[in-house]
Amino acid sequence: MQHIPIIYRDNGVIVVNKPIGIAMHTTSPTHSEHVAQPSAGLGSELGSELGPELGIVELLKRQLNIPQLFLCHRLDTGTSGCLCLTENEHLAAEIGLLFETRQVSKYYLALSDKKPKKKQGLIIGDMKNRRGGQHILLKTTDNPAVTQFFSQSAKQGVRGFLLKPHSGKTHQIRVALKSIGAPILGDSLYGGSSADRLYLHAFVLSLPLKSGTLTFTAPLLEGDEFNDGMVQQWLLTVANPDNFAWPALPSRYTHDSSPSTARQPS
Repeated sequence: MQHIPIIYRDNGVIVVNKPIGIAMHTTSPTHSEHVAQPSAGLGSELGSELGPELGIVELLKRQLNIPQLFLCHRLDTGTSGCLCLTENEHLAAEIGLLFETRQVSKYYLALSDKKPKKKQGLIIGDMKNRRGGQHILLKTTDNPAVTQFFSQSAKQGVRGFLLKPHSGKTHQIRVALKSIGAPILGDSLYGGSSADRLYLHAFVLSLPLKSGTLTFTAPLLEGDEFNDGMVQQWLLTVANPDNFAWPALPSRYTHDSSPSTARQPS
């Protein structure tokens, strides 16, 4: 069984560094996502053609030897990084509400081998479902996905993105970068170039709990490009995302008009 790195565990709150290739819940062997699959052997113990692939909830229950766990938000199967769960349902609902009401601060890292239409700024628009599990970004802003970002050259031919999403729409960051002409490396669903993984990582998560704010950072553990020497140098420049000059959002975009199911954008 694959080991899940634990970042924090106390008072019923658990934050893990989710590996790539693991779904939130146990799935059938035929289930798949249109993202880069993990390297050979990475997910070999999650399941087989003879049985279901265990989701992260079931894997953690077995690893920690506890009877129940509850997700506070979600990450796509191909996305790595900070994921928060709790050992009781009421606490999960409390933290889930923080996500829905945009009180949680979160930062993501992504790589693309395409040149974006703009190097930094705000990507905003309503999102619409399409066939095949895709979403598209619209020009309307009735209940929009809101994402701020900075980007720099990470190495020759690869651009690094530091992203600050302010909403929690499904595939939000993947669609946002697609919309500016820079689909994420390894994201075949949205036209990204082939790679050994989906290069999207939930880097920093800050939870304003009643007992005090807790901030977590998930180290980058997987991906040939993330381990490249030049990309590592770029990563050092974004190690403290709060220090970036993030412009204030227009007030009309600071709250959801109709909060959806809590999840981290991916």
